[in-house]
Amino acid sequence: MHLAKKETELHIKACNDHLAHHVEEFLAEKHIYGVNVMGAPGVGKTTVLENIIRNLSCATYVVEGDIESDIDTRRLQQQNIRAVQINTFGACHLDAPLMHEAMHKMEFPEPGLLFIENVGNLVCPAEFSIGEKMKMLIVSVTDGSDKPYKYPLAFEKAGVILLNKIDLLPHVDFDEKFFMDGVRHLNKQAPLFKVCGRTGEGFKEVAEFLCAAKQSV
Repeated sequence: MHLAKKETELHIKACNDHLAHHVEEFLAEKHIYGVNVMGAPGVGKTTVLENIIRNLSCATYVVEGDIESDIDTRRLQQQNIRAVQINTFGACHLDAPLMHEAMHKMEFPEPGLLFIENVGNLVCPAEFSIGEKMKMLIVSVTDGSDKPYKYPLAFEKAGVILLNKIDLLPHVDFDEKFFMDGVRHLNKQAPLFKVCGRTGEGFKEVAEFLCAAKQSV
């Protein structure tokens, strides 16, 4: 029984990776750089995207992944940000089949950046490729400094890491050295930016990094 379950999981992953490759090719043809945005519930993923987009001069597109509702999509659309909704109706992450279907319904009139805000979760989104070029991990000082130790895969796979809500550092028990030691043990390459969604601090540098990454491919 255990072997059959393992074979099923491998088949699901293989099918997902096959469609993810198609999504990546589709976006590349349109000169769209896909960023898979990961983070736990409440870290401020949508607020982070708003701040990054304000600092970008290229065209931007957003896919909002949620189990239910379209609250964040409507919030972005009210700011004239091109955003579409994917609801998983119970699944804890976006997958390539969902992205494949959504991509063929979206319009990309200009080259630019596509932000795919995954379902709030630090486990499953790290396991599944959805056709992105980069995974962007958002963590918050209010989550505690132990996250790299508890959720290593998300940190290992991140191409960039944002530490959000740094304005709250004086008010929370966050051991920055412990956190950074854990991050760098898992991922020595990914740049880490300290940002504040409330004040906008740090997002100019994040936007510059993403623009450089987009131009390098």
